[in-house]
Amino acid sequence: MNPSQVRINKALALAGLASRRGAEKLVLGGRVRLNGAVVRDLGITVRLGEDRLEVDGRSVAVQANPAREVWALYKPKNCVSTLDDPEGRPTLRDFFPRSTSRLFPIGRLDYDAEGLILLTNDGDLAQQVAHPSHSMTKVYLVKVKGVVAPEAVGVLAQGPVLDGKQRRGIRARVLHVVNDKTWLEVTLREGIQHHIKKAFAAVDHRVLKIKRFQVGSVTLEELRPGQSRRLSREEVEHLLSAAQKG
Repeated sequence: MNPSQVRINKALALAGLASRRGAEKLVLGGRVRLNGAVVRDLGITVRLGEDRLEVDGRSVAVQANPAREVWALYKPKNCVSTLDDPEGRPTLRDFFPRSTSRLFPIGRLDYDAEGLILLTNDGDLAQQVAHPSHSMTKVYLVKVKGVVAPEAVGVLAQGPVLDGKQRRGIRARVLHVVNDKTWLEVTLREGIQHHIKKAFAAVDHRVLKIKRFQVGSVTLEELRPGQSRRLSREEVEHLLSAAQKG
């Protein structure tokens, strides 16, 4: 393949619109046009600098080798972890860092959860960090209703059955109990939708608060809700190393 030609999903990833997997969904959903025609074939290639690429009617600029950017954002509560929302709720775009690149989120957090979410313009990096096979560690501060017994912690450690499937073990360390509420540090090595809520519901506890403060080797540090910081080259290298070891 000519170096100036890339598959359409890679072209969209280079444009910073999504990871390659996310780009595939855009194509299959009929949201992408190449030289004015809707394309749904993932095997189609794009000639960089020549072909005209559009997503949802908007022109997309593709750089062959854009400078990699990775940002840590403190997602506030009551914000969806997407760039657009048909219901008009706040999105990550409302809190985007200043950048010359198109950024998109790596993974998601529940609407009512808060904390660390990573943004990048590099589709390949996003794939490495987010892919389930890499088992990237994510650490949360969680508050639940009720006093969590050691037996419940044991069930989580063994791996609860969620959505009809045995899941990987969840490390839940009780930090302290205040009245009838328990605060825990929770570590996941996989992720499904509403994972923490479903896991604690399986041991009869309702989740009241979720705050993610670490993804792989990256932490929130001193960020406040809505604030962001760009990761250093060393931090990005450590993040990729953690993904590869997963």
